[in-house]
Amino acid sequence: MSRPSGAKIRAIIKRPDEEYGHVTNISPSLKNLQKTVEGYIERVKICDGVAMLINEDGKYCCLPRNFQFGNYPTNTIIAGTVVIVGEENGEFTDCPLDFAMWKELLKGWGN
Repeated sequence: MSRPSGAKIRAIIKRPDEEYGHVTNISPSLKNLQKTVEGYIERVKICDGVAMLINEDGKYCCLPRNFQFGNYPTNTIIAGTVVIVGEENGEFTDCPLDFAMWKELLKGWGN
């Protein structure tokens, strides 16, 4: 089912200066998402139906460290602002994670 033009989605946004981030409603347009992450978007799968949108060049552009993703020894540093969204049929949708689950994921990754 297609989302009406201009409709917003529920997302979790975590900036480097925030401990866990915050829940908000945002426009899922490419232009808006690129503005939020300050550059071209890279999609990183967290789990089925959940994606993390990051600046694909964040580490190389010297954006501030945000958090580590994954568990040692395969963890990676995420730099810059991150947007957590849902995914369905190739479209970004409301984030299915509740905020408490997001906090637990961050803690589990060692943040």
